[in-house]
Amino acid sequence: MNTFKSTLLLAVLTLFLIFLGDRFGGRNGMVVAFVLSVVFNFATYFYSDKLALSMYRAQPITREELPRVYSVVEKLAAKQGLPMPKIFVIPSESPTAFATGRNPNHASVAVTHGILDLLDDEELEGVLAHELGHVRNRDILTSSIAATLAGAITMVARMGYWASLFGGYGGRDERDRSGGLSGLFMIILAPIAASLIQLAISRSREYEADATGAKETGNPYALARALQKLDAYSRRIPMQASPTTAHLFIVAPLLGSGGIANLFSTHPPIKERIRRLIGRDMV
Repeated sequence: MNTFKSTLLLAVLTLFLIFLGDRFGGRNGMVVAFVLSVVFNFATYFYSDKLALSMYRAQPITREELPRVYSVVEKLAAKQGLPMPKIFVIPSESPTAFATGRNPNHASVAVTHGILDLLDDEELEGVLAHELGHVRNRDILTSSIAATLAGAITMVARMGYWASLFGGYGGRDERDRSGGLSGLFMIILAPIAASLIQLAISRSREYEADATGAKETGNPYALARALQKLDAYSRRIPMQASPTTAHLFIVAPLLGSGGIANLFSTHPPIKERIRRLIGRDMV
């Protein structure tokens, strides 16, 4: 299923670029857009994880540098029959973590300094088991592609908008009416489309990764405590994250004020995640 989702996302990117190429450049624009889509698809498949890690200045670490994390991930990976992923540390005091990569053989798990300081060993194990759940469930590629796709859609829409202002469809008045107006709609609607793509894949996979993490550790209460802490402290020290990669993190780095904002969140509510883990609210 996740392979199908990944293929579908790449197809959406290709069609979107070709549509923009045709809209703003005619047949020649379509050819250029097709070439761009091939380049984007190649880069997205092979380098989306590296882009996400570099965006947050994540640094690789060894067993000697961070044995606390390395030993837990090694134990959990062996238990689930997964190859040992690469471990990265993000220089941020905001407590969070994410997993990325195109498959279990090319997976990476990143944690922040903040989460290492905040959580005890049981809670950290629950978080790392959650992230390995994403690897085991094979949704890390889909997530990485969605992040790159969302960014690409937004970027190309902006390029199309400026092309519509300075390019030509005929006379100046016609260009202003058709090009400028359609470009304005594109720059507004494209980020919404990108967000909908993220929403389509994010919420259910968090529940699945929570369930996998709780099962592998045998301690759903530790993960529930971790989620409660992460939710509270992320509000105090918010992660400076791009909206296009918000869905990668274990808790939403871009926090709304509740209500209708939750409809556009890439994560399910923390209280609901805790209820599903332990059958009740945390005391």
